[in-house]
Amino acid sequence: MRIRVGTVASRRERLLVIGGLAAGMSAASAAKRIRPQMDVIVLERSPFISYGACSIPYYISEEIKDYRDLIAITPEKAEAERGLLVRTLHEAMAIDPGGREVLVRSPDKTMGTRIAFDRLVIATGAVPIRPPLPGIDLKNIFVLRTLEDGVAVKKYIDAWHTRETLAGSQSISVKPSPEEGKDRLRAVIVGGGYIGLEMCESVRKRGVEVTLIEKMDRVLGTMDQSIVEIVEETLKRQGVRLLKETTVLGFEGPEGAVSKVLTDKGTFHTDFVILAIGVRPESALAEKAGIALGVNKAITVDGQMRTNFSDIFAAGDCADALSIVTGKKVYIPLGTTANKQGRVAGENAAGRETVFEGVAGTAQTKVFDLEVARTGLTSLEAARENIPFFASTIKGASRAKSYPAGKPITITYVVEKDTGRLLGAQMVGQEGVAHRIDTLATALYAKMTVEDVARLDLGYAPPFATVWDPILIAANVALKKMGKR
Repeated sequence: MRIRVGTVASRRERLLVIGGLAAGMSAASAAKRIRPQMDVIVLERSPFISYGACSIPYYISEEIKDYRDLIAITPEKAEAERGLLVRTLHEAMAIDPGGREVLVRSPDKTMGTRIAFDRLVIATGAVPIRPPLPGIDLKNIFVLRTLEDGVAVKKYIDAWHTRETLAGSQSISVKPSPEEGKDRLRAVIVGGGYIGLEMCESVRKRGVEVTLIEKMDRVLGTMDQSIVEIVEETLKRQGVRLLKETTVLGFEGPEGAVSKVLTDKGTFHTDFVILAIGVRPESALAEKAGIALGVNKAITVDGQMRTNFSDIFAAGDCADALSIVTGKKVYIPLGTTANKQGRVAGENAAGRETVFEGVAGTAQTKVFDLEVARTGLTSLEAARENIPFFASTIKGASRAKSYPAGKPITITYVVEKDTGRLLGAQMVGQEGVAHRIDTLATALYAKMTVEDVARLDLGYAPPFATVWDPILIAANVALKKMGKR
């Protein structure tokens, strides 16, 4: 579909959004709500817009039965219900800030359409890191970032279980029958972050044997060992072979499909590989246009999500953010941040003066029967910032002792030594973790000390908490370490 450009004098005011996922659709929808008379065009290079990428592991595990259930809104509904002009399979190839135009490649792969804009929001997201290792392009080496990625992984597992060959696939090769004596599919997952751990659970539920390879001395990146040890024990209990401090050197396999993962600690046989070693901001398009980049080569923005061009905004996983703990720019790509940044960018593109205050880095994940959550700085991160700190860990309970079925909760606080200011918190447990972390994220926004946290009037009932909630116990123990209790 070709989009008429028109001259500035012959058309309505136009906002152009590059990217139709979390940040892009939030920006487009916010701008259209505020200025319904403005034309809002969304360019998305994939077939889908506005889907829940964080739910992809649960689609692969078949807890979510249909990938279409992950889609929040279709292009047709976005046009009919929100008044947006959505163009899927349209890829932005170049931005001309001076001429206020974007060069677009359309579905037929032609590259002649130029779309003019009055204001532009860049929401190009992030791309998975694929290191230039020998054999990296072999079939059955997957990443997990887009809905298409998730569908491909599930198709592969489904095909192996039904012994079907995926004819014509450029990235998948499945033998119609299992190897002699082998009745289980094998996977190597590279990377022990959120996606890697979620995929351990996801594919284990499909009967897959899993080897998890992590380069660091722990899973979950920089989280404290008090939390990590519990997660690692759960992985092992669930049958995951965990290899830490192990570096992947390359991949090998006959007939163009991976069958071996080569590491500095030996060779591991596998049927498929999932790379989950992180993402990088997709900022090359912006960089070529002279748009300034910052930390991790993310597009640098101010509090109103403006770039160094006053009418060009950026939001989501391609953009940086301000840490509310350190006051420094950070790159923390999360879906919650993308949606909020997108809304702020859209509102300001429509003429408002909204400010995005920053991020605490609050995140949570499910690892088999564990809930794991964090906000703010971990001990490793505080040390990197040269902040004098101490860490304090307690073990509490999710419910009153007299009430059945309560579960243990481990909480670690990272506290500034001199002031007692809470710098960060981490939690792990089988229940009661995922929402408790939000209380501590709020404390970080308010720049509260652990003494302030200890005074919080938190709710209590035996089915939900102990009379001294673990959050309060952790604060009081930290105060004792400071000599204030």
